[in-house]
Amino acid sequence: MSLPVILLPVGVDDVALDACLAALEGATPAGTPVWLADDARGGPRVQTVIESWLAKTRLQAEYTRRPRGIGESMHLEQMLQACGDADVAVLAPDALPLPGWLQHLADCLARDASIATATPWSNAGETVAWPRTGELNPLPQEPARLALACASMPLLHPELPSAITHAVLIRGSARRRAGGLDTQSYASWYAALVDLSLRMSGLGWRNVLCDNAFVARCGEGQPAEGDMEVLGSRWPVWTARLAAFLMDDPLASHRVQLQQLCAQTIMDAAQRDLFEACASLPGVEPV
Repeated sequence: MSLPVILLPVGVDDVALDACLAALEGATPAGTPVWLADDARGGPRVQTVIESWLAKTRLQAEYTRRPRGIGESMHLEQMLQACGDADVAVLAPDALPLPGWLQHLADCLARDASIATATPWSNAGETVAWPRTGELNPLPQEPARLALACASMPLLHPELPSAITHAVLIRGSARRRAGGLDTQSYASWYAALVDLSLRMSGLGWRNVLCDNAFVARCGEGQPAEGDMEVLGSRWPVWTARLAAFLMDDPLASHRVQLQQLCAQTIMDAAQRDLFEACASLPGVEPV
C-alpha cells in the first residue's frame, strides 16, 4: 500500500523548517510524496533551506510558491482540493516526526472505515499531549526509543474532540463529503481543522488518536484573531466539551502505559549496552 501525500505548508522560521525537514527525511520511507507549499511567506533563508533539502532528499518532493499570499486556511484548502479524494497528511512546518509516523497513521485509517482523521501523540498536542495532557511538554530527549515504545502501544483509537494541527491524516472522501475547509469563516488552519473535524463527526465519522505514532513539535498551533469566537458561535458546546476532555482526561491510563513502555525500552537498551560493555572486557567470554 502506497503512503499518503504529505502536505507541508511553509512557514517563516528557517531554523524550525530545517529541523522539520531533517526529521521528516529520517522518519519517512524513501519515495514518499511530499508537497512543500509556500503562501508567499518564506523569506530568502527559508528558500535556501528548501533548495538545499530538495537537492539531496530521498523523498518524492515538490515545492510551490504563490506570488502573493492568500491566507493560511485558503491556501491549505487549495492544496487539499488539488489532492482530490486522496488521503492527505498535513504536517506543521515546525513538527518533528518520529520514525514510523506516517505508516502508523495510514494503517490507522485502513483499520477502520469510520475514522475521518488520525492524530498522533505529541509533546505539544493539547488533548493528545504526552506525558502531561494540555501542556507544552519538552521535546523528546530520545526520539528513537520513544518511537519504539509507541510502536508497542495497544491500538484502541480513542475518539478525540477534534484533530490537532501538529500532524493529522485526513481521509479524503470524508473531507470532500463534509465540504472541505470553511475558508470564509476561519483564517487559521487551527480553527478550520476543528470546524472540519466537527462537521465530519456530525456525518458519522470519528476523529481519533493514532496510538502508535508520535510527532513532536516546538510549539502549539494558534487560532487567528476572531476564529475562536466564530467556533464558539457555530459550535456552542465545543468549548465545554474540550474543557471536559482535558479535565476528565480519558487518555490518562493510555499515557501512563506509553510512559511505562518508554521506560522499559530505555531499560532494555541500557541492559544491552551494559552486556556489550562487559563482553568487551579482557578475559570475558561471550555467553
